[in-house]
Amino acid sequence: MTYVDGYLLAVPTAKKAEYEELAQKAAVVFKDHGALSVVECWGDDVPDGKVTSFPMAVKKTDDETVVFSWITWPSKETRDTGMKKAMEDPRMDMDTSKMPFDGQRMIFGGFKTILEA
Repeated sequence: MTYVDGYLLAVPTAKKAEYEELAQKAAVVFKDHGALSVVECWGDDVPDGKVTSFPMAVKKTDDETVVFSWITWPSKETRDTGMKKAMEDPRMDMDTSKMPFDGQRMIFGGFKTILEA
């Protein structure tokens, strides 16, 4: 079964176009290094919670939108190798101070797939 890297972040709504451009460039790099797919989802119906929620998890402000993303890989081994190569790829050499989101509030993790229906 596939291996998945999942991401949750808050992006300033006014920087949607900048984020989309960054995501498109990064997707090419990940796919060049073995990713099967890269999916980026712009929040549309993401309610605030009372105890927990996507907006609360990323400390979303009123001028931000929640983004939910994932990368699928054929295996964890491919992901480990591919992610390392992607991070070393010169196309990913970006000035982090100019990122269109606050990376400190990004939530991410790797997941073993247990069901694909």
